[in-house]
Amino acid sequence: MTIAGLLGGCANTDSWVDAAPAPGWPAQYADAANSSHTATAGATDLQLDWIRSVKGELGAQPALGVHGWMMLNAQTEAGCSLMQWENADRGRQRWCTRLHQGGGFFGALMDGFDNVYVGQPGAMLSFPPTQWIRWRAPVIGMPSTPRILGDGLLLVVTHLGQVLIFDTHRGAVVGTPLDLVDGVDPTDFRRGLSDCAAARPDCPVAAAPAFSPESNIAVVSLWQPGAKESGLVGLRYHPGGVPLLTQEWSSDAVAAGVLASPVLSADGSTVYVNGRDQRLWAIDAANGKAKWSVPLKFLAQTPPAVTPGGLIVSGGGPDTELVAYADRGDYAEQVWRREDTVPLSSSSLAGKVGYTVVAGTSLGPAGLSLLVFDPADGHTLNSYPLPEARGFPVGVSVGNDRRVAVATSAGQVFSFAPA
Repeated sequence: MTIAGLLGGCANTDSWVDAAPAPGWPAQYADAANSSHTATAGATDLQLDWIRSVKGELGAQPALGVHGWMMLNAQTEAGCSLMQWENADRGRQRWCTRLHQGGGFFGALMDGFDNVYVGQPGAMLSFPPTQWIRWRAPVIGMPSTPRILGDGLLLVVTHLGQVLIFDTHRGAVVGTPLDLVDGVDPTDFRRGLSDCAAARPDCPVAAAPAFSPESNIAVVSLWQPGAKESGLVGLRYHPGGVPLLTQEWSSDAVAAGVLASPVLSADGSTVYVNGRDQRLWAIDAANGKAKWSVPLKFLAQTPPAVTPGGLIVSGGGPDTELVAYADRGDYAEQVWRREDTVPLSSSSLAGKVGYTVVAGTSLGPAGLSLLVFDPADGHTLNSYPLPEARGFPVGVSVGNDRRVAVATSAGQVFSFAPA
């Protein structure tokens, strides 16, 4: 064989070490698109396995890694705040550490090697499967839930509108950061932080962005200083390009303003977002123009859940209903609606099974319950009370081992195993 032939057979195999989202529920709202959907076949029959408290508050649902390890970004008066528990071993704690407080409304991300990526006010951090820091990098603001772009790169958008791309291994900034908001004081990285949980004007980016590896589009909800309402911004990732990231459009198509994280369709062509006008909106991800909107008849305070087939289950909140729509291209068709239940969290869809946390209704006793339903027609498959639950639910996470974890703002975690 010639030397050229030998060299030609030595292809670059570095891609296997590039970070990729963990199988399971790697971050808040499951994937980078915020779809709240996993291909894992959800269990309809569950049993409550354990209950544990973070001894503080939670603002984001747990992230579940490839081994079922659970990451929780808590807000605590003292002691540990970032915690990793073993979901399949009655919540046994593997490790914990303390982060600077104030950013609990965003969660952690786990990759397929069990590395953890999480923000604190003023910094982005990564941890290996142990508690020792891999890297730490300064940022302007509080990093939202990060997104893996591919190619070993991590997308981070802070609450003050700074957009950065990091090398996942070294924590070095790659390319030039973007600033979506002009005139931000880099020394005042906590400015407006108290407005974020309630999505008020002084927090420019109050929700996690969505990213689609299919279209390489990222969408950020952005409330510009002085603007009447929040809008959307579209960014395009250019793999291997210079620059790596460009702003493609800004949109005020949702005139009343947007609420909660945007969600991208499976092909990355459509953005689904709640309007403060009590409508569900579909926005063209290529240009920010409206495709359609439909009246929900309630204010959804959490993002919708979206299947690869285009079924959209509305977000939750007080005085809401459980309703599903099909995207028909230029309009939405209501598939089913349930007026007998109040979903307080986004639905989490696992194959042909859906989960959400509901308030006490005719379905069960007062308090909170985990509702298991069929996304195809909305009918109840099962319901499980959350004993002595306090606060409001911050989400339902479904692991690749089919275990289901529910967390509340009061710091409680309820873990269910397939029966």
